[in-house]
Amino acid sequence: LPGTPRGLWGTLTAVSPQDWEQRQEEDTLLIERILLLVRNVLHVPPDPTEEQQGVDGDASVHDRVLWALHISGMDDLLKFLASAQVEQQWALHVLEIISLMFRDQSPEELAALGQGTAGAEHGEDTQELESLRQRELAEKRARALQRPSRHSRFGGSYVLQGLKSIGDRDVVFHKGLHNLKSYSHDLGKEPRRVPRRRQAA
Repeated sequence: LPGTPRGLWGTLTAVSPQDWEQRQEEDTLLIERILLLVRNVLHVPPDPTEEQQGVDGDASVHDRVLWALHISGMDDLLKFLASAQVEQQWALHVLEIISLMFRDQSPEELAALGQGTAGAEHGEDTQELESLRQRELAEKRARALQRPSRHSRFGGSYVLQGLKSIGDRDVVFHKGLHNLKSYSHDLGKEPRRVPRRRQAA
């Protein structure tokens, strides 16, 4: 239907991409009439009695018209007409339509709306990341305090006085001090293998 936003969009897209020189005068008039129709629809003032009957938070008639324009893709076409060099003759119409789109909002509200949710989410994310970083640093400090300053494999070498090794020298102990209680002369030696036929039943 030519009266619906989707029908307007289809008509405009069929006419608009044509080269400027190939466009007929009827096509130019059709584009101008469609833009004026959109402008006039958006220019209709709100009805206060109908707005009061709606539920709080319900979309107004103006918002529903904007949503219909968005669903039909008309906003993309307006952006194209506003940014294309060859379509500069429609700049004032497009500017008027865009100003009517935002007629109920003040610039401060629009700026706060764009930054409000994003800023709040960004602040929450930053706080959450900071708390996670602090917790990770605390866990690292706790682990650093729990473990010895050097690795247990490089705990050093100790001389055990009073325990003699081969050649009447003191035993040199290369393991960590926590392994000292289980020390024996056979520590680290492989047990002698007994052939299977000589093993006890």
